[in-house]
Amino acid sequence: MKQDNMLAMILAGGRGSRLHELTSKVAKPAVSYGGKYRIIDFPLSNCANSGIDVVGVLTQYESVLLNSYVSAGRRWGLDAKDSGVYVLPPREKADAELNVYRGTADAISQNIDFIDSFAPDYLLILSGDHIYKMNYAKMLAYHKEHKADATIAVIPVPMKEASRFGIMNTHEDGRIYEFEEKPAEPKSNLASMGIYIFSWKTLRRLLLADIKNPDSHHDFGKDIIPVMLGEGKSLYAYQFKGYWKDVGTIDSLWEANMDLLRPNNELDLNDRTWKIYTEDVTALPQYISADAVVKNAFITQGCVVEGEVKNSVLFTGAKVGAGAKVIDSVLMPGAVVEEGAIVTRALVADDVQIGKQAVVGSADSEHIELVAKRVKGAE
Repeated sequence: MKQDNMLAMILAGGRGSRLHELTSKVAKPAVSYGGKYRIIDFPLSNCANSGIDVVGVLTQYESVLLNSYVSAGRRWGLDAKDSGVYVLPPREKADAELNVYRGTADAISQNIDFIDSFAPDYLLILSGDHIYKMNYAKMLAYHKEHKADATIAVIPVPMKEASRFGIMNTHEDGRIYEFEEKPAEPKSNLASMGIYIFSWKTLRRLLLADIKNPDSHHDFGKDIIPVMLGEGKSLYAYQFKGYWKDVGTIDSLWEANMDLLRPNNELDLNDRTWKIYTEDVTALPQYISADAVVKNAFITQGCVVEGEVKNSVLFTGAKVGAGAKVIDSVLMPGAVVEEGAIVTRALVADDVQIGKQAVVGSADSEHIELVAKRVKGAE
């Protein structure tokens, strides 16, 4: 924990039900993104790049693949001496029908002994299902400068969308005086990013009290933060400037992939000064045939393109047959669009096959079509 003795905990146990079939067998943070990455790569890479050596990943639903993936800390350079990525599922309880994390605060409470074993001065708590690049060391410096008990990362959102978020109301100096969860009439547009830095001794005391409270939701937004504000603790909002996306729906996951096609996109996955690390998949280089038409596309290794691809993102091993068209779409790893098929404004799930001459999606559709099962084509 080189970064001023700060330990990170990533909340990666969400069900991700709004991603439908994409999360029926894998946890939301393990969902693929951006050609070759997984969503969990972003907070883990941010930790590594910020100088944080010890990271706990709290997993829960459909976590088998995620557990094995994150346990390989070497992907993010977190496998050296005195560093590591630790997988932390819910504790087994003899009297419980289901062993789960009851809320975001409970997830941390169940791992107090793990945190104590590293004796951190500060605890960084992260959501495991957002796409962004952020230097947590700068946030910690802000936390220390303001002598805060807690610092919450916020991002300005359009005022008309503020009611969808947890909103932080602050004084001019950034001190938070009120937190409102999805307010009908928001007073500000500073949305919580679900990124917190706490002084560990203060948070530990609050968590121990929260465990004993039968009326608590055991949640940071609903319980811990309101209690801190009620006690007059020093909470500050850290304004983040940069790309951030909550990919909680099919539409937002599609949008986040489409953002990579924009000139000078803010995320910039080619930035060597803040690299996003991921699994090194063995695959041949992409093949683009002489008859293929490719315009404004993000095509990853192992792809084979013989048809037309416009304004689309193709993940590792995706294939587009001769005469096929892929427009405004995302093909996830191993997806196949056979000869003459047309795919428009769609997200095609891993290894799904779209048959010859089949038509999927529509340019006029309000929402992105998720294709999670094989589509039969012409025989």
